[in-house]
Amino acid sequence: MTRSKRLTIPELVAKKGKEKITALTAYDVQFARLLDETGIDLILVGDSAAMIMMGYEDTLPITMEEMLVFTKSVVKGTKRALVVGDMPFLSYQVSDENAVFNAGRFLKEAGAQAVKIEGGQEMASRVRAVVKAGIPVLGHIGLTPQSANLLGGYKVQGKDVASARKLLADAQALVEAGIFALVLECVPQELAALITQKISVPTIGIGAGKHVDGQILVLHDLLGLFEGFRPKFVKAYADLASVCRTALNTYIKEVKTGQFPGEEHSFKLSPEVWAELSKAE
Repeated sequence: MTRSKRLTIPELVAKKGKEKITALTAYDVQFARLLDETGIDLILVGDSAAMIMMGYEDTLPITMEEMLVFTKSVVKGTKRALVVGDMPFLSYQVSDENAVFNAGRFLKEAGAQAVKIEGGQEMASRVRAVVKAGIPVLGHIGLTPQSANLLGGYKVQGKDVASARKLLADAQALVEAGIFALVLECVPQELAALITQKISVPTIGIGAGKHVDGQILVLHDLLGLFEGFRPKFVKAYADLASVCRTALNTYIKEVKTGQFPGEEHSFKLSPEVWAELSKAE
């Protein structure tokens, strides 16, 4: 059944414990339109665009201006999915005021319905300030790519008692600060299940097992388009990179051999016009 209106924050929160939440990333209007048509609940315009769309080695270089362009494009392609803009590195870490201003730009200029902020207890004041300004926040703990240098790389988080307890405290602090949902990235499934049980808002996992309230993946990973590396938690549902290569190689071959364009791809003059143009001057 097609929804006539956009999914709201309260509707998403109400899915906790009742219906699994589906989420994917997107960065452009065409893929956003496809995701929206399938009935996806949430589209995250991730700062992963830095790697997927811009070719950087990590997420750190992408700017607010660039993220706003990607977010505008996704919003243009959606009617029902909840669109969340991912706040890039240094767009919220400096101060509460800076966080509120930049978060507001995602809603005011790009048309997003919410923003995502990485970090636990250390970012609770930022989250609280943004929510107080009327801007919904999706939290994100576990492996937080913007802090990968501090974490020692892209590693599973919460594997020992101390770090697991910290993640539990982080989750609770963010709920108290006002998040509407929480992304758990690269967290042992038992810990993810415990966090899901203990907090009142939905959890959305990526590399966090199945006992969470929903799942998110990077779209290009799911479709087999990004071939740089494939994390353990990714399931590729297609191999579109191979499909694209086949199509491109066939196009090149047909152009070189004269097979394309064919008559069916060409326009013609009327016999009368051609006869007139063909007359010797």
